[in-house]
Amino acid sequence: MLSALYKDEWENNRSPENLCHDKHFREIPEFINSEKKILTSESAKELSAKLVKYTRSGSTTGEGVQRWFWPLVKCVTVRVPNNELLQHVTLVDLPGSGDRNKSRDKMWRGVVESCSTVWIVTDINRATSDKETWEILKNASSLMGNGGQCQHIHFICTKSDVIEDSDELSTDRVHADILKRNVQAKEEVKIEFRKLNKKQFSDECFKVFTVSSKEYRKKKRLEPSETEVPKLQEFLQNLNDCHSETLNYVSGAYGILSLIQGASSTAVAVKKVDVCKELKGNLHHGCAKVKKLMEKTLRDFRACLTEGVQKSSGSWESALRNFLFPKRIKGGAYHRKLKCIVANNGTFKPKKGKQENFNEKLASWLTESIDEEFRKTFPNDSKCEPLSGAISSFTLHTEKLMEKYKDVRLQLEYLRTEEEKLKTKLNQRIRMGKKDVYNSLTATIEEIMQKCYEDAAQCAGKGSLNAMREIIERHVRSKKDCMFEGAKETMMSKLLLFMEDILNTLGRTMWKSIDLSLQTDDQSLPDIKEELETVKQYYNKLKRSSDESTAVVCIDLTGLPTAQP
Repeated sequence: MLSALYKDEWENNRSPENLCHDKHFREIPEFINSEKKILTSESAKELSAKLVKYTRSGSTTGEGVQRWFWPLVKCVTVRVPNNELLQHVTLVDLPGSGDRNKSRDKMWRGVVESCSTVWIVTDINRATSDKETWEILKNASSLMGNGGQCQHIHFICTKSDVIEDSDELSTDRVHADILKRNVQAKEEVKIEFRKLNKKQFSDECFKVFTVSSKEYRKKKRLEPSETEVPKLQEFLQNLNDCHSETLNYVSGAYGILSLIQGASSTAVAVKKVDVCKELKGNLHHGCAKVKKLMEKTLRDFRACLTEGVQKSSGSWESALRNFLFPKRIKGGAYHRKLKCIVANNGTFKPKKGKQENFNEKLASWLTESIDEEFRKTFPNDSKCEPLSGAISSFTLHTEKLMEKYKDVRLQLEYLRTEEEKLKTKLNQRIRMGKKDVYNSLTATIEEIMQKCYEDAAQCAGKGSLNAMREIIERHVRSKKDCMFEGAKETMMSKLLLFMEDILNTLGRTMWKSIDLSLQTDDQSLPDIKEELETVKQYYNKLKRSSDESTAVVCIDLTGLPTAQP
């Protein structure tokens, strides 16, 4: 990294003052000021030439480049003009199984758990035989599922038009063979998916596509629809349409708030008192229903986790034995591996193959015990509501009250929009917050195991392998009774606080909105100039983003020189 930035200069003077001197960053003064660098180009080829020094290693490409800045780059964002499919959709290209670098792997995990859709792309000829692909899907399932917010997994088989000896066959025969092979590939991939632990996902969220970009462009042997590229385009378009709904909602809210601000109340104070009383009664009843369902959820989770603790108590010893004395790895090789594991708090990421995490293994019986219940309670599927729809079914019954109290219709209309907005916000908060609850099991065990990893990392010299084994085994045996029970209680505590926060936010926010819209000591509607101006700004911003058509590359230079590219 230092050589990429400074060439040979850093070897003679490694002082921080010299390495951070402005002279080294004349080409990118934005780094000194912690700003983003923006590159604009008329063509992809021109943009690629400008971008290469920020994204690639000097040993692989980019002739004529004097200095490489990729060690400073935290993130590169490419905006494509005049592309309807990518107006409001972000495509993130990630390494398939994370990264051996700890900071980059942390970023990879963070992005994966935030993706609404995951596309796994592989050659159709290796769709079912590529072990690494299926290991990725298996090992990352908790990041995407209960520990994330993935709603769709798309398995994309590329080069679907490649048929052996196609030059010797007629066009019709090749066409038929391609379609037959694609159907067979889809079925084989689906069968392979069913073999995985599906407590994290349902069959409906998994789809297989057999695509050919070559045939889509040239249209020689397949119809465009048969390449299945249009199906992926349609999916992206549907994601964009979700943004249109947001714009429509903000537009509606803007109109409603404008109406309230410009209207004058004709209601008498007595009617306001009556409707306020009914609204607060409905609020109390609605919150009670939500609370009752939350209490049932807590009981169900405690029962599942109690079963998980029992399974953990009967299985940890064999897991520990397999971890400390693996059958297929000899002493010297395992010694090096164990040194890496304790240095990385229980995790090991080889150059090839799946990542190993001893903390996750110790927590596996707990996570498996709640996986199915967790997915039912906090589904990622946009068609299913979290907490069995408790928040979405909550209502103040404002529409019924509008018929009874026509004089305060505008105020009730305002409350209706506030209720819908709050429910949407709370459901989003639930989908985001549930990640912390789910991941707490492994996090608690990692925290309890931290001390033994630190102690084992100090072992060196002759006999250090056995010393590390003894430290880890002694620690697990001494902590086994409190470790699994502690992880269970930590999750239950987080879940309780999480649900209490949701319930309290629902009650307090709607109570405040009722008081705001039905003040009994004033005959006028509340002054909402600030709220109106805020919504207006959001509305104008969304409108502008829909009309934007400039190609811009933003390079985030706010990271330190040791940050990930």
